[in-house]
Amino acid sequence: MIQTIIFDMDGVIVDTEPVHRYAYFKHFEELEITVSEEMFTSFTGNSTRNVFQKVKDIFGLSHDVEDLIQRKRTLFNDAFDSKEDLYLLDGVEVLIKELHQKGMQLILASSASKVTIDRVFKRFGLHQYFSHIVSGEDFPKSKPDPAIFEFAASLSNASKENCIVIEDSTNGVKAAVLAGIYCVGYNSEHSKLQDLAEANFVINHFDELNFDIISTL
Repeated sequence: MIQTIIFDMDGVIVDTEPVHRYAYFKHFEELEITVSEEMFTSFTGNSTRNVFQKVKDIFGLSHDVEDLIQRKRTLFNDAFDSKEDLYLLDGVEVLIKELHQKGMQLILASSASKVTIDRVFKRFGLHQYFSHIVSGEDFPKSKPDPAIFEFAASLSNASKENCIVIEDSTNGVKAAVLAGIYCVGYNSEHSKLQDLAEANFVINHFDELNFDIISTL
């Protein structure tokens, strides 16, 4: 029986992708580099550090990776704080509250930085529902490397076989599969360019999931 749900954040709990996208492309513009849509899509699921390590290598930038990260975060934070129309994805808050109320353990495993996760969780009052928060900035490699999900599963009150991951990205699904954890792919309007074919189960809306359904997975 499933006892622990491991959630991704961006694109699963809240759609901060447009804010991240704005910050990245504003920064790319400042750096005078041209990042294609295909290249940018391939970065989905990567930590900010790994994105800029790749960008630095591809474009031969002389900038320090930490400086690149801090500038992007400044752009993100300014945009995040001024964006009023930022909401949790449809149906996910109802699911989170139901699962928590019925005793399931919830863990967050996101490629986002701790600062960004805390900003989102404080804005929407989510800390109370999650037993652990795992940030991708603590791992040298980003998804599809399975380390973040393997670590999240190690924090579970149950065995890995009693955990599931909810992901919306190609890299996230691959990471869950490599970690040997049952994966629910969330095929939202925001993940049109993502391949969820390796997920065990795919949903198009969170009303397709509830405690009873998850308990039988």
